[in-house]
Amino acid sequence: MIDTHAHLDAFEDAAEVLERARAAGVERVVSVGTSVDSCRAVLALCDDEAGVYAALGLHPHEAGSVGERDFSELRDLLAHPKAVAVGEAGLDYYRDSAPRARQADAFRAQAALAAELGKPLVVHTRAAEADTVAALGELPADVPVVLHCFSSPELLEPALERGWYVSFAGNVTYPKAPELRWAAARVPPERLLAETDSPYLAPQPVRGRRNEPAHVVHTLAALAEIRGEDARLLEERIEANAAKLFGLP
Repeated sequence: MIDTHAHLDAFEDAAEVLERARAAGVERVVSVGTSVDSCRAVLALCDDEAGVYAALGLHPHEAGSVGERDFSELRDLLAHPKAVAVGEAGLDYYRDSAPRARQADAFRAQAALAAELGKPLVVHTRAAEADTVAALGELPADVPVVLHCFSSPELLEPALERGWYVSFAGNVTYPKAPELRWAAARVPPERLLAETDSPYLAPQPVRGRRNEPAHVVHTLAALAEIRGEDARLLEERIEANAAKLFGLP
């Protein structure tokens, strides 16, 4: 099993977290960098731990303070053999932690980097649906896009039209999220992913606790129930999707 999006650098006990993940059958984790320092920490984990891969990017919350030096270093870090994607990058108008124009510039720069390097683009979008679609519309059609922690049903139609990957986190299990379950039932099997976004968004069975990659099993179980599919077969499908998308062995 794979957790396609976790923030392992947020854990002081990452080695123990990974041990628990493996005990739960989660043998691979894509750990996500959100700043240059975060990306360095993620790559250090990749060097130390089997089954850990990296998505490296500059989060929209960081966009107000990043400059050319950050993008240049990000490009260098993406040369690491276990760096499998660019991101998470995108737009967040909910928190508005950075000026929107700076967010847009950082998003487009990272999208261009993904296209140049031939890597998938992992997208964070919140309360910015129209601008996200517009920015992604500028990408070459052959650049894979992942809508991480899918939470905007308005993006389902463009995702289906353009063949983007749609990744669901623990919030799809929440009783007050029927719109996410509606979307999860409609994603084509070859475009479906599961993640934790840990240490955030613990799924319903462990809600209120710190989230960890091991808990992706709960999200997977919920997706199987929502879609009326066998959980084991869905796990294999998501594994295959992630391997193809990220070029995993």
